Amino acid sequence: MTIEKHYRDNKALRNSFNRLAKETFGLDFEPWYQHGFWTDSYDPYSVVIGGEVVANVSLNRTDMIIGGQRRRLYQLGTVMTDKAHRHRGYIRAIMEEIEKDTKDADGVYLFGGDNVLSFYPKFGFVPGEEYIYTRAAENQGSCRMERIPMDGPEGWDRLSKAMAESRFETACTMADNPGLIFFYASQFLSGCVYHDPQLDAFAIAEIEDGEMLLHSVFAPEGVSLEDVIAAFGGEIKRVTLGFAPADPAGFACAPYHEEDCTFFVMGRAFDDFGEKRLRIPSLSHA
Repeated sequence: MTIEKHYRDNKALRNSFNRLAKETFGLDFEPWYQHGFWTDSYDPYSVVIGGEVVANVSLNRTDMIIGGQRRRLYQLGTVMTDKAHRHRGYIRAIMEEIEKDTKDADGVYLFGGDNVLSFYPKFGFVPGEEYIYTRAAENQGSCRMERIPMDGPEGWDRLSKAMAESRFETACTMADNPGLIFFYASQFLSGCVYHDPQLDAFAIAEIEDGEMLLHSVFAPEGVSLEDVIAAFGGEIKRVTLGFAPADPAGFACAPYHEEDCTFFVMGRAFDDFGEKRLRIPSLSHA
């Protein structure tokens, strides 16, 4: 048994990793890799036996800007073991290896299912706090937002430039990891990227029956959250944010807990998540 890491460009191991990810989660990371969005920020730690990935925990560098300060954060994800190799301590071995490589962290976190509630505390993790923000929309007029196709370089380049130049602030913003956002924007949310020419603002949002889940905003300085919401027009009746707003005025705030998903944290970076009512941005989940 060996633990392999930093093997993104090793085709044989990457294919084996993808096979296990498809079997476990129905996920395929190959398009993400081929489009150039898989960067050094996402690093699988995998137990390899006979040239095959049989267990994995991926380490994601997801630094956050909180209160104007950059926090060095790592997220654990894509935790999986091949059915024929379970109950052999492979995930524990990987966790111990990751622990060595994250000693510089201000915090490490993950989202675990209810079946692992007793596992992660063995490594020092405790349940964390997250909050969700919602409000009724009082928009009027027609929608100015134009959907931007995310099916090729033209759309990707436009969004990438907007992300790099954005001055839109939230209370907890992921820094320098556009690849993770493109994991969503180029695949599962490829039809959910919008641009308002008047504001030159981009938004990633899911809309259904007048309800909008606003995941992310990328906009020039001076563009407010209210401006962006208003640009979607009068058909939007209710807004839920996928992030903690810089100014929560007008939003109802409540503790957030996804079904069968516990937010586990470790480190000083999460000490004030409860007091400041923060959350990990929805497109920062890996």
